[in-house]
Parts: sequence; C-alpha cells; structure tokens
Amino acid sequence: MKIKKNTFDVEEAMDRVLFIAEIGLNHNGNFGLLYELIKQASYSGADIAKFQLGWRANEGEINQINEDIIKHIIMCCNRFEILPMFSIFNKTALKLANKFSMPCYKIASRTLSDEFSLSKEIVEMNKPVFISLGMWGEEKMPFPKSPKIFYLWCKSSYPAYPWELTNFPKIFSNKNYIGYSDHSVGIDVPLLAIARGAKVIEKHFTLDKSDITIRDHALSATPDEFSTMVKIGRQIKLNLNLNV
Repeated sequence: MKIKKNTFDVEEAMDRVLFIAEIGLNHNGNFGLLYELIKQASYSGADIAKFQLGWRANEGEINQINEDIIKHIIMCCNRFEILPMFSIFNKTALKLANKFSMPCYKIASRTLSDEFSLSKEIVEMNKPVFISLGMWGEEKMPFPKSPKIFYLWCKSSYPAYPWELTNFPKIFSNKNYIGYSDHSVGIDVPLLAIARGAKVIEKHFTLDKSDITIRDHALSATPDEFSTMVKIGRQIKLNLNLNV
C-alpha cells in the first residue's frame, strides 16, 4: 500500500501553519469510524491525520491496530488527500509502520521519557519527526539540532486547564519549540500559540466531544471547531508574515 501524498515540504507547510488532527484513539475501537474521522479532518483543513501505534494495542484493547487497519488508514488518507502520521510507542509498532515507508513520524512525550532509545532510533531514520516535550524536564533539547526535528511545546495534562499553562512560551520564535501540541479545552490556546509564533499546531480531533469512552474526547476539537481554528490561525499567520 503506497501513500499517495508520501512527501511534503515541512517548511512550506509551516509558512502558513501546519495543522495536525490528532485522531488518536477517538475511534473508540470502532475502526469503521476511521473513514469519517479522516474525511472530516481533511475537510476541516488539517494537513496531517495522526494516529497512535502501539498504545493500548494489546489483544482486546481499544487500539489494536494491525497491518490491515494501517492499509485502510492509508487508503482513506489517499482518498481525502491528507497525510497519515503515527506516534510510535514501542519497537513492534515501529517495525509495523516501517512496512509502509511512512513519510514522517511523531514521538509522544511519554515515548521520549520512557523509551529514549526507541526515540533515538526514530530520529536516526532521518525522516521528519515531530517531538512533544511534555515530560522532558531538561533545559537542553534531547537531540542535536537538525532540519528534520521539530519540537512541540506540550503540557501533559488531560485536559490542560489555563491555570496549568503559566509557563506557556511567550514567543515561540525565540525558543527551540517550532509549535504546540495541545491538550486544552477549546481552540483559544492554539490560536494564542500561533499569535506567539508557533508554526505547527497539533490538536485532538473528535466527532463528538460528549463521548465518554476515553478522556481525549473532552479536550478535542469537533470538525467545526477545527475548521474555525485553521481559518483564524492562518489569517493570524498571514498578518505575522506582513509584520503586523
């Protein structure tokens, strides 16, 4: 199974803000929802539809993604012209993903903290990789500077309330962070990040925020919210590009 949109210019995408719709486990274990989730993510303006590979993926768990489901995800993404991306949580997941020549990867905060050798292996593949730093406690970045590494500021709370974001970057362009991986409720904090210079926004995506199957639904954006975020966010970026 080939990915139609298997390469992309990250810098070009970031010039107008790159939006990642984190579908994650919001399929609730019903993989029949994937088609609609991917379609709505694309229609909402997302550049990337992201999933989690290797997390809660054991027999009988909610996210048991196998090779056939990855093929289905790729087919849906090809159909709606959106790029698929996976967060990799263990070596088995990486081996599975590598069968499909993925164009880019995501390293979650938990993976960076708990599986550093795996994170290093992913970085050394020399593909674009987005790294969340929600559990990284050191001043120094985890890997040497590289045009293929994109660090995202993150608060690993679910949800992350405003009073927990007092150390939110004031100016992203002056930091090592290129963007923001969001766990807040609503779209105001991602828009604030763009106004402060963030070029990448990752936001959880759902068809129903009232769904209580997993906690992620409550901090996710609906298609209408995500679309509004993309439209306003890109207008903000246009103004910033004009030095407004």
